[in-house]
Amino acid sequence: MPNTIDNSLAAADADTAAFAAREGGARQEGAATDEALLERYQRAAFDYFVHNRNPANGLYADNSRDWSPISIAVVGFALSAYPVAVDRGWIAREEAVEHCVAALRFFRDSNQDGSPESTGYKGFYFHFLDRDTGARVWRCELSMIDTALLIVGALMAGRYFDADTPAEAELRSIADLLYRRVDWCWSQNGGETIMQGWKPECGFLHYGWEGYSEAIVLYVLALGSPTHPIGVDCYRAWTRTYQWENIYGHGFLYAGPLFIHQFSHAWIDFRGIQDRFMREKGCDYFENSRRAVHVQRAYACINPRGHAGYDEDCWGFSACEGPTDEVQAVDAEPRHLFGYAARGVPYGPDDGTLSPPAVLACLPFTPDLALEALATMCRRHPEIVHENGFTSGFNADLRDGEGKVWVSPGLFGLDQGIIVLMVENHRSGLPWRLMRGCRPIVDGLRRASFDGGWLDATPGGEKA
Repeated sequence: MPNTIDNSLAAADADTAAFAAREGGARQEGAATDEALLERYQRAAFDYFVHNRNPANGLYADNSRDWSPISIAVVGFALSAYPVAVDRGWIAREEAVEHCVAALRFFRDSNQDGSPESTGYKGFYFHFLDRDTGARVWRCELSMIDTALLIVGALMAGRYFDADTPAEAELRSIADLLYRRVDWCWSQNGGETIMQGWKPECGFLHYGWEGYSEAIVLYVLALGSPTHPIGVDCYRAWTRTYQWENIYGHGFLYAGPLFIHQFSHAWIDFRGIQDRFMREKGCDYFENSRRAVHVQRAYACINPRGHAGYDEDCWGFSACEGPTDEVQAVDAEPRHLFGYAARGVPYGPDDGTLSPPAVLACLPFTPDLALEALATMCRRHPEIVHENGFTSGFNADLRDGEGKVWVSPGLFGLDQGIIVLMVENHRSGLPWRLMRGCRPIVDGLRRASFDGGWLDATPGGEKA
């Protein structure tokens, strides 16, 4: 069985230097250099799941701090990362299956009565769970989007682990059971769109999934359900809340943070397929994400708030951890800092914090721009790589006595998961290929009015 990667900071520093050198003479080494560096950072991102798994229940921590709870979305990313790891030879297939089955068994057998101490309700799960018991923590919400990320991860694992063995058959069976159990219709609460959450103390939250967001995968799964599908009118009602804008000369479907332009793309290949909204705009969601990168770079060059280091090769506004002090003096000027927040452009929030993982996850859309930005960041701030992985966020406005910028002290599972999947989509397209053959995804896309490209060549599925 392949060993997990060496976590020495010396190795990380050496590779950071190599990435930074890409800006200079090492550029001539071309694709081979880039491939080796991407292998290192992608494998390091997978290693997050190796080190932050609770072997007693198979669940994965939200972040690398000792007190971190379980995040159901991070479990979904972990389930999706194992096929990549097996394909790359980072872990034995049998061990990967064992880990996936352990997590899936937990959710199959967990308390679904919706009580404050339960794990879930109606097939959905609470956003954060106790690391040991798996019960709800922090009075958090039953999360529709995070459940969707968990379910799509289970479906991807089921697509990859297709061998005729008892363990892999069990994996596929539980993944199918969990998907069929989700009552997507209930999540509408009688309204036009899917609600964002529910709490046992007060019922549904007072807002739904409206406006363009990472929720495409949520709506696609809900439309493709063989047991509790939402109606096509629900998807159309959601797209009616979209906001198309022209910013810095780029017409695009607006969303400020980069993760919105990435998460659903981790599993769904949107190249060349369009729904009704995108057909009317002569665009597709993949091209829209590419334009979002250009908007981010333009904003960084304009730098309206005067933050340190922003330029065409230093950007990456997304959900990430930033400095937590409410107000700090920066260049003798007090500025508000946001801690963990979904930073976005051009309307903010923006406190000088950038996300290296979000830049790396742009590889499928704009590979050269993403690699140039990472090279610049690594050359200027080698401290953004720690524990052999990219930090969640850094802020060049804040520096210590040695001149090093503030960096997030921990690693986050969502960051590492999106790195594994989007780098793999850039390198081989494995996640996209797997999910093109996933019947719920195909059916959901067709019911949402998507057509064109690979989808027209895929048999089956119901068109709206």
